[in-house]
Amino acid sequence: MWIVRLALARPYTFIVMALVVILLTPVVLLRTPTDIFPEINIPVISLVWSYNGLSPQDMEQRITANSERAVTTLVNDVEHIESQSLNGIAVVKIYFQPNANVQTALAQTTAIVQTILRFLPPGTTAPLVAIYSASTVPVIQIGLTSDSLSEQAIFDFGNNFIRTQLATVQGAALPFPYGGKQRQITVDLNSEALQSKGLSPVEIVNAVNAQNLILPTGTAKFGTLEYNVEMNGAPQTIQELNDLPVKTVNGATIYMRDVAHVRDGFSPQTNIVRANGQRGALMAVYKTGGASTLDIVQRVKQTIQNYLGSLPESLHITMLFDQSLFVRASIQGVLREGLIAACLTAIMILLFLGNWKSTLIIATSIPLSILVSILLLSALHETINIMTLGGLALAVGILVDDATVEIENINRNLAMGKETVQAILDGAQQIAVPAFVSTLCICIVFIPMFFLSGVARFLFVPLAEAVSFAMLASYMWSRTARLLPPLPTGLRAPFRAFPRRLPPRTECRPRQFHFIRGVFPRILPAFRGIDFRAWPRFLPES
Repeated sequence: MWIVRLALARPYTFIVMALVVILLTPVVLLRTPTDIFPEINIPVISLVWSYNGLSPQDMEQRITANSERAVTTLVNDVEHIESQSLNGIAVVKIYFQPNANVQTALAQTTAIVQTILRFLPPGTTAPLVAIYSASTVPVIQIGLTSDSLSEQAIFDFGNNFIRTQLATVQGAALPFPYGGKQRQITVDLNSEALQSKGLSPVEIVNAVNAQNLILPTGTAKFGTLEYNVEMNGAPQTIQELNDLPVKTVNGATIYMRDVAHVRDGFSPQTNIVRANGQRGALMAVYKTGGASTLDIVQRVKQTIQNYLGSLPESLHITMLFDQSLFVRASIQGVLREGLIAACLTAIMILLFLGNWKSTLIIATSIPLSILVSILLLSALHETINIMTLGGLALAVGILVDDATVEIENINRNLAMGKETVQAILDGAQQIAVPAFVSTLCICIVFIPMFFLSGVARFLFVPLAEAVSFAMLASYMWSRTARLLPPLPTGLRAPFRAFPRRLPPRTECRPRQFHFIRGVFPRILPAFRGIDFRAWPRFLPES
C-alpha cells in the first residue's frame, strides 16, 4: 500500500519515472549486443600440434596422449577432452566448465604445453593454442576473385592486406583464407644434374641457408655522422637465388642454376574455392565473445569500403554470406508479432471495458513493462535476441491482467459511492495480495529453467528472465495505474470524434452477453446444453 499512498501524494513522480524509462531505453538498446541467439558461453581451448611426416598412430601415442595427460593433471575446471590424430597433425579440444575462468585456463594450458615439449619427439614445435566458444560462428563470408591476378596473388592480398585490416574490427576473428595458393619460394631440383655433379640435396639446402643470412652489423661513425652498416647476405630477387654458388670442384664453381631452378611458386594446394566458375579465395569472419552480429557486419563492410582504394581494381570482393540479414529478419519478425499482440490486447480490453481512458491506461502498461524488462536484461549483460524478445512477446497478453483488475476494482468502489481517494486505497488494498500472488505464480513457472545445464540453460534462462521482469514491472505499474492526471484539453479532442465513446459497462455487458447467448449455440454444439438465458440475472440491471 505504501506505493499507492506515495503515488497519491506525488503522482507526477511516477510520470517522470515512466518518462525516464522511455528515454533511457533507446540508449541501452544501442549499447546492447543484438544476435539471433543468446551467448552460449561454453569455453573451449584447442591445441593444434604439427609434426610433418609422423603417422596418425605415432601422433596419438607420442604427442596426443602426453598432452592429454598433462592437461588433465595441471589445468583446472576441465569438463572433458576430445582429440583427433591425423597424418602429421593432432587436434586436442579441452572443454571447460561453464563458470570456469577462461583466462586462467588459457594461461595454465599454455604453460603446460611449453613444459612437456622436452618429453616429446625431437623437433616438435609448440602447438597453436586457440580459444573459442559455441558462440564463435561465422557472421560474414567474403569471396575474392580476379580475372587477371593469379591464385597466389589473390591469397596474398587476402591474407596480408585485407585480413590485417579486418583484424582491427572489435569482436571479429579471422582465420587464414580458404582456397587460393599460398605463396612460397620453391627450389626445384634436377636429379640428373645433381648426380652428374656429385651433389646431394642436403648440400643445396646448406648452400641456401649459408648464403641467405640477415645478421646485425652495427654502425660506423665518421666524424659527426653515424651510419648504419648493412651486409649483403640475403638475395633480393629470384635471379640472385639462381646465381648462388653451391660448390667449387677443381677450380670450377657450380651454381644453383646448374643443378636446380628457383621460382616464385606455391605450397601444395589442399582446398579450392570457386566463385562463379572462377578460382579464388574465401575469407570467413567469426564473431567472438559477446559482440553484436549487426555491429560486426557493419564494421567489416565499412572497413572494406574504406580500404578498396588501396587494392587492385582487378580484385573483386563479394559478400557471399551475411548473418546479419537473418538476425535482422528474426528480430523484426518477433517485434512485429509482439506489436500485433499488443494491439489486439488493447482492442479486446476496449471491447469489454467500454472505456477509452481505462483502455489507454492499461495499454500503456504494456510498453512500460517491456521497457523495464529490457533495462534489467541489459544490466545483466544479456543480448537482444529471439529468446528474450520471444519471452517479451509471450508476456504481452498477461501484462494487462494486474492493471485491468486494479482499475475495475477501483471503479467498483467508486460505484459504491466512495470518495475518489478512498476508492483508490480500498480498491488497491483489496486486490494487492491476490494480484501479487497471481504474478508470482506466473513467474514461478519459469524457475525450473534456472536449474538447467549446458546449452539449454543459456537458451532459456534469458527467456525466463524477460518474462519475469516484465511481469514484476507490470505489477508495479498497476499499483499506480489509476493515478494518472486527466488528459490536457488539447488531447481530449481526438476522443470526442468517436460517437460518445462506448456505452457504460452496465449497458455494454448485457448486450455483449446477449450476443454471446445468440451466437455461441449456433457455432459451438457443445454449448447447446447450457442455458445462456440465466446469465443476465447475475449482472447489474441497466
